[in-house]
Amino acid sequence: MAAAIRRHDWSASPLGPIERWPDVLKTTVALMLGSRFPQAIVWGPELITLHNDAFIPILGHKPAALGRPFSAVWDEAWDEIRPMVEAAFAGRATFLEDFPLLVARGGHPERAHFTFCYSPIRDQQGRVVGMLDTVTETTGTVVAARQLEFLDRLGRAVANARDPDTVMATTTRMVAAHLRLSNCAYADMDPDQDGFTIRGDWAAPGSPSIVGHYSLAAFGRLAVRNLRAGEPLIVNDNRAELAPEEAATFQAIGISATICMPLVKDGRLIALMAIHDRVPRVWSPDDLALIRAVTERSWAHIERVRADAAVRAAAEALAGLNATLEERVRERTAQLVEAEAALRQSQKMEAVGQLTGGVAHDFNNLLTIIRSSVDFLRRPDLAEERRRRYIDAVSDTVDRAAKLTGQLLAFARRQTLNPEVFEVGARLRAVADMLDSVTGARIRVVTVLPDEPCHVRADQSQFETALVNMAVNARDAMAGEGTLTLRLDGRRPLPPIRGHAGSRETFAAVSLTDTGAGIPSEVLPHIFEPFFTTKEVGKGTGLGLSQVYGFAKQSGGDVDVASAVGQGTTFTLYLPRAQPEGDRAPDAEAPGLGPETGGGRVLVVEDNVEVGRFATQILQDLGYETALAASAEAALERLGPEAAGFDAVFSDVVMPGMGGLALARELRRLRPDLPVILASGYSHVLAQEGGHGFTLLHKPYSAEQLARLLRGLVRTGSATAGRP
Repeated sequence: MAAAIRRHDWSASPLGPIERWPDVLKTTVALMLGSRFPQAIVWGPELITLHNDAFIPILGHKPAALGRPFSAVWDEAWDEIRPMVEAAFAGRATFLEDFPLLVARGGHPERAHFTFCYSPIRDQQGRVVGMLDTVTETTGTVVAARQLEFLDRLGRAVANARDPDTVMATTTRMVAAHLRLSNCAYADMDPDQDGFTIRGDWAAPGSPSIVGHYSLAAFGRLAVRNLRAGEPLIVNDNRAELAPEEAATFQAIGISATICMPLVKDGRLIALMAIHDRVPRVWSPDDLALIRAVTERSWAHIERVRADAAVRAAAEALAGLNATLEERVRERTAQLVEAEAALRQSQKMEAVGQLTGGVAHDFNNLLTIIRSSVDFLRRPDLAEERRRRYIDAVSDTVDRAAKLTGQLLAFARRQTLNPEVFEVGARLRAVADMLDSVTGARIRVVTVLPDEPCHVRADQSQFETALVNMAVNARDAMAGEGTLTLRLDGRRPLPPIRGHAGSRETFAAVSLTDTGAGIPSEVLPHIFEPFFTTKEVGKGTGLGLSQVYGFAKQSGGDVDVASAVGQGTTFTLYLPRAQPEGDRAPDAEAPGLGPETGGGRVLVVEDNVEVGRFATQILQDLGYETALAASAEAALERLGPEAAGFDAVFSDVVMPGMGGLALARELRRLRPDLPVILASGYSHVLAQEGGHGFTLLHKPYSAEQLARLLRGLVRTGSATAGRP
């Protein structure tokens, strides 16, 4: 704007050339141009306008204001502004907060809100020669506050409603009044998802009621496409935006502009809520956001009153029962419990939606990579280099999918853990040494350890994963620069955390403290929820901290967090102390998958035919003779009373009838030297009780993993070799 002021031809202006401007004007212009607040100068009786760069967004798409009269710039609102301008030129400053004005700066009139101060500008003799306008737009804040206040009023108004019709009658009336609508209505869809019945509406004086039965197709292709897809139908002027026959359907019921919001449950369009105006109207994003929020809350209120009604009906029926009729009492009590469960279920919908949506999103991404790679691998003319690239992509994606399921199971405390006793300080020091590659060179990692050793019994791999997940979270909070302190305190009791009772027993407390931005109080209760993340799309899955939480709880401990915005965050992982065990020689590393990997007979036990055939094919390719049994019972029959004829058994864990773990116990009794490998993607028995000394192979597994285990087991002939 400084450049624009210099370029402007002021010679024909009442201000005259810049070099002749009075000192007070030059000084005020310099101060204005240096300000980051939106400011404008209104000079002289002609009200000539000058402004800074920050004032441009206030003008929007208006014509250039520089050098024009202030009254012409704001012509549409001048009747409201003029008294305050005149007061300023009379020597009286004006300050107003959230002042409403109807302004035209985007092609159509819009209601906006401003906080501004009109201050007199005086010359050296004290005469008022101009006015300084310092202003900031508060439209967004005002609209958001009013919408929140409206939603709060609406919630209170329907809080005591006892039936769905009362909820919707109150809602349509209040929404129509708040947005100054001609009509607000709600409808139920027919099973064919075309017919719908407007069961109730609120109509302004002079507007007809539109209660009745209609066909969605009659309102046009846009309505059908958007609403069935769960997207709102937004029409500002149906005569201008729709085909004549489609617009005629709206016009016949007195509607020119509409927003129709769908309600989709289980993939089906089941209800509609709509706001209408009888004249064309440009709907704002705020209007759309409000009707979306109202629709969602209305459905929640309807679910609540239905559940409340069921609870009341069950309670009233229960009160009228004869106390001696115990059977009837049991029946009514069951109905009451079912109704209360339905009420709780409606409150869980949002959390379930977030979880399933996150799982579907991540797995669909992984499946897309696998599907695309397989499509290319089918091409006979694919170059060998590209073939290897696609094979590597499939392998890497399977590993990522396995990690994703592992994190989900860890959060749910259903992960099959491999607990062992280890010294925490040594593992903490080892993890700290490798964190430089995770956190980056600009983050200093500090380790504080006690003098005495501290042992715990936990899954060492999951423990290290939890530390890395917390470190990555700290790195992101510090934007790649700061100090990360890892501290071990081996003599702490477990404090009460998130409503769970504490413990006076001695715990190992491993804390990670960062110097980052901290976590806002409204976000803190959600950080351990799966798929909850404040990071940008593609920057994180939201599963890192949920893995920490699940690992801690399943290991008999907990995880706590303390944070202050602007001061950093401390995560503390509590694990029960354990007595150290005697030193064990490390297991020899088995060689990799080679051309001749094994020999002997292996019995595969798998109830899924496709998986069983694939497993036998892998074993045959590895050089083993195989046989397949579809159940544990069939396997025992095939093996005979002495479990002879095979060198190893490879069994699934989760099967109908006798499971894999029960089969392994029976084989241990019949033939202790027969090696048994158990494979499972998830088993609640393994998650709760562990592998009972049998070798575990986690799905999805690779041919190399299976070959390595079989080589070691068949070589030693020990059923307990390769413990988890």
